[in-house]
Amino acid sequence: MHDTVASILIGASLLLAAWCLVYVALDRRLDNPLFYGLAAIEVALVAQLVGGSIALANTTREVDGASFIGYLLTALLILPGAVVWSVAEKSRWGTAVLVVACLVVAVMVVRMQQIWAGGA
Repeated sequence: MHDTVASILIGASLLLAAWCLVYVALDRRLDNPLFYGLAAIEVALVAQLVGGSIALANTTREVDGASFIGYLLTALLILPGAVVWSVAEKSRWGTAVLVVACLVVAVMVVRMQQIWAGGA
């Protein structure tokens, strides 16, 4: 697993969570710029899934492969689910769902780094 990609994902997720929090404070809903930011993180998560799977297949480390792949796949599902929920929710709390989703993605990437380092 690339530490650079993980660090970018963590930083981008936290930055996007802050952006969504501003939207919650202003009582704004999901719009195109915010959606594109979420899509960019999703693309990076797909890249991490591919790279992490290849790295896991080629490593000699003692890594809990099932947990690692589980985190990779689950992190991929968080943002699309949150976007659907956000669009369905007509109040400011729809955008608050995106705040939580971005924070969850950041925490999951940190956890993936821990699993990759061997700290189950």
